Parts: sequence; C-alpha cells; structure tokens
Amino acid sequence: MTHRKRHLCPAKSYSFGLYAVSLKELNHAQLRYGRNHYDYQEGSLVFVAPGQVLGVEPIVEPFAPKGWTLLFHPDLISGTQLGKHFQDYSFFSYDVNEALHLSDREKSIVLDCFSKIEYELDQNIDKHSKVLIASNIELLLNYCIRFYDRQFITRDNANKGILERFEALMQGYFSSDKPQNEGLPSVAYCAEALNLSPNYFGDLVKKETGRSAQEYIQSKVIDVAKERLFDMNKSVSEIAYELGFRYPQHFTRLFKQKAGVTPNGYRMMN
Repeated sequence: MTHRKRHLCPAKSYSFGLYAVSLKELNHAQLRYGRNHYDYQEGSLVFVAPGQVLGVEPIVEPFAPKGWTLLFHPDLISGTQLGKHFQDYSFFSYDVNEALHLSDREKSIVLDCFSKIEYELDQNIDKHSKVLIASNIELLLNYCIRFYDRQFITRDNANKGILERFEALMQGYFSSDKPQNEGLPSVAYCAEALNLSPNYFGDLVKKETGRSAQEYIQSKVIDVAKERLFDMNKSVSEIAYELGFRYPQHFTRLFKQKAGVTPNGYRMMN
C-alpha cells in the first residue's frame, strides 16, 4: 500500500497481476482503462482487477500523483471470509465511465480504512496479520458497496435515461431480423449497446427495477410474445423462432413460467 509519496509517473500502460483500489487527491492527470479514457478527478475511487490494463496518457511532462493506492495479491484473500464472497464486489469489473465518486464524508471513511490497513502493515507480521488485513479490506469494500448504492440513487435521472434507451433497444431488436439471426438478446449484448459494462448494467437494472437484467430482458420477450400471439396466422413454433428461441419448447416453458399459462392457453383466454 502506498500513500502521499510523489514519484514521477511515466506515460505508459501497466498490466496488474494485483487488485488495486486507488484514491487520487489531485486532478491533473488522465488515465486510461484499456482503450478508454477516464478523467481521474479528486475524490474518485478507481478499482482494477488482475489482468486489466491501466495506462497513463502523455501530457506535457510526467506527473507526480498524490493520493493512496491499495494493492493486494489474490493469494492474500485466499481462504479468508473475504475470499469466499469476493465476487460480490462487482465494481472491480465496472468500466471506465463507472468509477465511484465520493463525497467529502465518504472520502474520510475510505482514508480511515486505508489508515487501519497501513497500521497493520507497519506491525510485525504474526498469525493475526492476514486475517486483520483481509478484514479491513473487506470493511473498505463493504463501504464502497454502500457508496455505489448512494451513487445509483443520486444519479437517478441518468439511470432512468439508460432504462429508456434499454427499452428502445429491446423494441428495435425485436422489430428487426436480429432474433432469427442472433438469437435472444443477452445481458452482455445490451450492456455493450448501451456503452456499459455487463456488471454495472446488471447492478443498475437491479437497483432501479428490483429485477435482474436477465429477468428484465425475459419480461420484454414475453411482452412481445403476447402481442404476436394475437396473430392467429402464425403458429406458436413460428413465433418462438421469430423471437430467437432455438427450440419452441424453451419458449413454451419460459412463457408458462412468466405468464402462468402456455402460449396456446393465452390465445384461448384472449
């Protein structure tokens, strides 16, 4: 873990084999995730997972960042309580424009967590060190989940705009020949079309609608199916293929699960 030590940072790309959580205190640098740029402003947390590429863009001269960076190897959390549910921290897979922007109060809490971890690192290593360090990292990440929940709420208008674009994306998809050629739309497809990472898109939809992104997509499929079932010139199998199902029985199973009746039963009722 490093903090407040100013070193010139050359413009180049870095590939981490570590987890990284970075909080920068000055805002005169541009960083890049993969091919995308991120305006690395004061009070923003950046999360990097092993295998991701973080690059520094050339400006006039190399810059000397000031702030905190927590780096830890996956082996550190292996076998700990944190390691058992690390997949819950989906923000390590968020994309460039989905960083966590902190209030002053939230920033002070993050710095307090960093200080506790630094305290443990300064002690003589003993049998308690790994558990205590992992526990403090877990506390930090749990706070970050809370702060992201706050960020989803405070950006409610922007989120609703994304959901409106999602609705339009679904309408356009099923009005085209994509279902027959590409099958049912996946969460990854929708996220990419909306310029979001799959995890961020899934978390946003869950917080806004109470349903997973996959459930939301399935509900759209059923809405379109109900409309098309009124066309008595088409068989249930034809409608299933039009919607992107490879096998009509899969369509029938999903329709009954969501609507409570089979497609033919829905036709009879209406």
